[in-house]
Amino acid sequence: MSVIEHLEALRRVLIVIAIAVTAATIVSWFLHPVVLDFLIGRANLPRGEAYYNSLTTPFLIGLKLSLYLGLVISSPVIFQQVWWFVSPGLHIHEKRLVVPLVISSSVFFLIGISFALYALPLFTKVLFSFATPDLKPLIQIDSLLGFVIGIIIAFGFVFELPVVLYMLGRMGIVTTRWLYHTRLYWVIGMAVVANVLTPGADPLTPLLIFVPLMIFWEGTVLLLRLTGR
Repeated sequence: MSVIEHLEALRRVLIVIAIAVTAATIVSWFLHPVVLDFLIGRANLPRGEAYYNSLTTPFLIGLKLSLYLGLVISSPVIFQQVWWFVSPGLHIHEKRLVVPLVISSSVFFLIGISFALYALPLFTKVLFSFATPDLKPLIQIDSLLGFVIGIIIAFGFVFELPVVLYMLGRMGIVTTRWLYHTRLYWVIGMAVVANVLTPGADPLTPLLIFVPLMIFWEGTVLLLRLTGR
């Protein structure tokens, strides 16, 4: 493909993604009150104890949450377009993996989000535990939502590790021999990511993300080895 053809393909991808995200965001606007109440509950905040200090905050919070929901709902379309864009650079036998990659990317992204929602009460409990008895929380809803969304999106993308690693292996960019040779560095890197994404100073909370990442890494490398990569 020429540079012009690549730019035209990129424009098509961006247009399709923009349409999908916009449509999903509009739908999410009608769902965001229920989702917001659910997130507040998962964050261990009693009902009515999330505050705002500006008249425009409720509208902006609804808009922001609707946009994030739109991104999650339209994630299969986003992954499909991304893999479609890179497919011209793949060999014929690799192009057959595009559909499985779209499905697996969406599944692992949603698994990461679900895992973050499951672990969210533990995260907030750990953070609240640092407060002394004389301190009473006055949580701003925009701050809370930014914290929750940040964790959810981060978990979603981190759980894409097996998909990216498998694709790199299929393309010959990495090999199982190199991965096993650099295993220590991968373990250290995943431990650092786990500690960055999980709040608190206790040694147990980071294991909630480190253990799944380690399982994904070992499983993906084993799969690559079985396929002769």
